[in-house]
Amino acid sequence: MSVVSRKGKIVIGAAAVAAVAVTTTGFTVASAVPEQGTGNTVGVQQQQPPKGARATVEVTPNPAAPGEEITITGTCADGTGLKRVVGNSPERPSLEDVTIVDPGPEKFTATAKVSDKLGYGVGPVLVDCGGEAGVTLLVTRGH
Repeated sequence: MSVVSRKGKIVIGAAAVAAVAVTTTGFTVASAVPEQGTGNTVGVQQQQPPKGARATVEVTPNPAAPGEEITITGTCADGTGLKRVVGNSPERPSLEDVTIVDPGPEKFTATAKVSDKLGYGVGPVLVDCGGEAGVTLLVTRGH
């Protein structure tokens, strides 16, 4: 994990955040190899994330600039519907003015503004779907 301290701020490398996100959800996906001459795939091995971590999340646009409005969409899997969206952490939020437009659960939509306090970097966008959680990464480009 790459962690760099700059003037009292901790910056975590994108690869480290992605590795932590994948490790904590515990899912694995093996690549499919086409069976020669048939167009069919063989050897597909896919395991779902554990119950409680099956919500999907997408942020657009991504990357985004500070002050820019973004749209958060996804599905709640077995969850009851979108309850909360958090960018980074509640103590140091990277998203402001979060509004849940449609809680789903089949498909949810929310909007938010990227905090003006951010520069270049990457951080998590987490969703609570009432029994299911999901995470994606938001890349920010400086002012």
